[in-house]
Amino acid sequence: MVGACEGRHRGLLCVEGSVTVIHETSIPGLLLVDLAMHGDSRGWFKENWQRAKMVAAGLPDFGPVQNNIAFNDAVGTTRGIHAEPWDKFVSIASGRIFGAWVDLREGPTFGTVFTAELDPSRAVLVPRGVGNAYQTLEAGTVYAYLVNDHWSPEASYAFLNLADETVAIDWPIPLAEAELSDKDRTHPRLADVAPIPPKRILITGADGQVGRALRAQYGDASHVEYATRADLDLTSADLRGARRWRDYGAIINAAGYTAVDLAETPEGRADAWRANAAAVASLARVAAEFGITLVHISSDYVFDGTSERAYREDDPLAPLGVYGQTKAAGDIAAGTAPRHYIVRTSWVIGDGRNFVDTMASLAERGMDPAVVADQTGRLTFTEDVARGIRHLLDTGAPFGTYNLTGGGEAQTWAGIAREVYRRTGHDPQRITAVTTAEYFAGAAGPVAPRPAVSLLDLSKIEATGFAPADAAESLAAYLRG
Repeated sequence: MVGACEGRHRGLLCVEGSVTVIHETSIPGLLLVDLAMHGDSRGWFKENWQRAKMVAAGLPDFGPVQNNIAFNDAVGTTRGIHAEPWDKFVSIASGRIFGAWVDLREGPTFGTVFTAELDPSRAVLVPRGVGNAYQTLEAGTVYAYLVNDHWSPEASYAFLNLADETVAIDWPIPLAEAELSDKDRTHPRLADVAPIPPKRILITGADGQVGRALRAQYGDASHVEYATRADLDLTSADLRGARRWRDYGAIINAAGYTAVDLAETPEGRADAWRANAAAVASLARVAAEFGITLVHISSDYVFDGTSERAYREDDPLAPLGVYGQTKAAGDIAAGTAPRHYIVRTSWVIGDGRNFVDTMASLAERGMDPAVVADQTGRLTFTEDVARGIRHLLDTGAPFGTYNLTGGGEAQTWAGIAREVYRRTGHDPQRITAVTTAEYFAGAAGPVAPRPAVSLLDLSKIEATGFAPADAAESLAAYLRG
């Protein structure tokens, strides 16, 4: 992949072409980078950071905002071990160093050490929370690093003693003979270091059905924050200043307006646009500026329901009513965030008032309801939505839109109602199947149009390794529970 140039500079062998080679290390996310060097008798040139090429080669698009340079006059100058809540891309402009990195993040790799020599032909990407240190091996070494956040007194930092026996770094020049600052001589040992926590996850709409399922999924994890409407106004003009957003890795937007029929009224229309479109646009702006992954929950109502097959993620949006229009607008807004997952679901059943509980209650009270039989889809239980969202985030699946519903055969509302009656020990024939038009005939208030086909194709999310739960089996388990 790489070959030698004819020219040399200070003994450095130059590399032809523009190939960037990435090497993984024993510390997760710490990547060594072989840089292409171009040289002749005059010296050399390299692209120290070339976003398009390096991202294509496998480096994360970490969004640097500042460039720092340290000149080191003497051999043996030693600095570190410092861990900050941002990523670094470290390279050498002149000279040579011995680099040492220690994982100071919460988790099973805390305390893992990796060392390597760097010269101008090799760089390293240091993820947030990994302690960084180096010792110069040549006089006049110029050490440069890009970072993707600015220093702040509010951020979390960790410092480790260069001479800590538990990490036992084999410095080429003994520390007793090296140039160190007084501060670097007195940092704590590993046992006394407070680990750097992971980036935070903010879950909005934490009091809704999906929000409660996400609470159950993440539990009391210290890096997960739950927010209700009272905690955070997503349409506030000061949303950007509402949090130190650089500390957040993901926002899961489980908030939204779901009163489908009320959205057809003047007041409901304004509320729906505010919650489902304007709020999402505000979150997308924050996510884009601070490199946050935005997870947004979408709906089958963005389609008109006329498809003769299950809807795919790339099918054109064609909402019928106000609710669907606001959800479609929210999808478009969420898609402006470079790092986004739009999770499109349908027929959601969770903790709170829902169709299955209503049917079970009617069965128990001896009532024989009329239920719509000309709408087709699958039930989606909120615990599966939460599980799917966590899967996308944990696996780093490609960004984009994913359909996420229960799996298995297509269903109708009348068919589901009969199954509820049957599984609760009642006669399923007590359910009368009707059309949507018959069901809403004579309705006292406004009625939003419903898509006749809400069936969503699940092949894209299945390709990421996620297995949607069978909707019929989930229904049976829900009723048993």
